[in-house]
Amino acid sequence: MTSSTSTGTFSPRPGGAPLGRQVAAQARMEARLMLRNGEQLLLALVIPVIVLVGGVVAAGRLRLDLGADRAVDVLAPGVLALAVMSTAFTSIAIATGFERRYGVIKRLGSSPLPRHGLLLGKVLALLNVVALQLAVLVVVALLLGWRPSTEDPVASVAATVLAVAAGTWAFASLGLFVAGVLRAEATLALANLVYLLLMAGGGVVLPPSTYGAAGRLVEWLPSGALGDAMRAASLEAAVDGRALLVLLGWGVVGTVLTARTFSWE
Repeated sequence: MTSSTSTGTFSPRPGGAPLGRQVAAQARMEARLMLRNGEQLLLALVIPVIVLVGGVVAAGRLRLDLGADRAVDVLAPGVLALAVMSTAFTSIAIATGFERRYGVIKRLGSSPLPRHGLLLGKVLALLNVVALQLAVLVVVALLLGWRPSTEDPVASVAATVLAVAAGTWAFASLGLFVAGVLRAEATLALANLVYLLLMAGGGVVLPPSTYGAAGRLVEWLPSGALGDAMRAASLEAAVDGRALLVLLGWGVVGTVLTARTFSWE
């Protein structure tokens, strides 16, 4: 008869995986869900591409006056800003709203992943999706003839990254606020309505200066600020300090409201 000993055998370690691995796994799952959702792909890529191509064609036929800059050079950074808004605000609001409705967030709250880890996973997934959609839209814009500023490419890229980061924070915090206080159906309706209103009159695709007297008000909207910041980075290779401060202000407001009002079920 043989006998076994405990020397060198596997010793179990009960408990959850390290927080970093949990957050990374959650982020991968969230990103896959975003990319598999037809409505979110419509918001993230299809609508921005249609706006960009249609805007460039219409501007040429109607001889739209956008100052000394070519239409594509003005519209391209505006559409990039629109893409950030569509994913960071509309998509995350709708997805989170229905996750609350079906108890997904509540069930995840009982897992080893803490709630702040869940939100961090959403943020990382959001950043990955935004980076992917911007890469696709940049290629489309370049094919249409977009030529961003070449005076200082490093400064232009840095200013763009700052604008995208600040805009993503501002819109994501507002999207989570809406999703955390309203029913899923109300969130769906409001998020889409706000998206359409800001796309049409929020200074995101076209500069606030094209809105006449209302342009001064539009500049203080997160959409107008993000559009201005993206255009400054693309056309002038510069950081629009006022626009960034507006975005940071909206980010703080949205974060505080979300922290105080968000309901997990």
